[in-house]
Amino acid sequence: MATPSSHSSKAGTKGVPRQHRRLQMLEAATEEFGTHGYAAASLPAIAARVGVTKTLLHQYFGTKEDLYVACLIPVGDGLLDTIRAAMGEGGAAPHTPLRVLRSIFTALEGQREAWFVLYDTTLPPGGEAAHRASEYWSAIDRLAAGGTAELLHAAGSTDPLDADALKYVWRDLVATLVRWWVKHPEQTPDAMTRRCARLFAAAATLTPDERLG
Repeated sequence: MATPSSHSSKAGTKGVPRQHRRLQMLEAATEEFGTHGYAAASLPAIAARVGVTKTLLHQYFGTKEDLYVACLIPVGDGLLDTIRAAMGEGGAAPHTPLRVLRSIFTALEGQREAWFVLYDTTLPPGGEAAHRASEYWSAIDRLAAGGTAELLHAAGSTDPLDADALKYVWRDLVATLVRWWVKHPEQTPDAMTRRCARLFAAAATLTPDERLG
């Protein structure tokens, strides 16, 4: 993704080129929004992390919502691009979920909190930030709908309600796995992918009666 990897130390700005200083601000803002959520995020904290004034932050990005949107766009575009690429790699449909998960983990590595910038439940309703985020959610949902329908078709199911239900399961599963991953920073993208493969394989060995309990 375009946003640099996160760190918490002050970067300093004296003599820093404008474009690099802007990237430093976006890096700090992505970490702040992703860690605390839009509503609780602090512009003074973002400015202090970079070593600039809040006034300079406003001069670069405008309002708090403008700054959030500037963080959201590279995150949303990056995730959409990586998911599309993973789904277009070819191969058997059963392997697509793991390819997609690997692509998401790889894209977020170094800035895992960026996931929560995209899926922020504290955005002010009706604003530009909520509108932009909703567009990304819808685009990712459409990809998920296509992928789950393809997966079920390969397994012999053509029931559209099965596909719709699996889309919701997949969406919540991805979010849950990312949240778990954020709490385990020692887990690399490859390690997470292997873990998911083991979990999927274990689930696949259950008989229908066992799945129902």
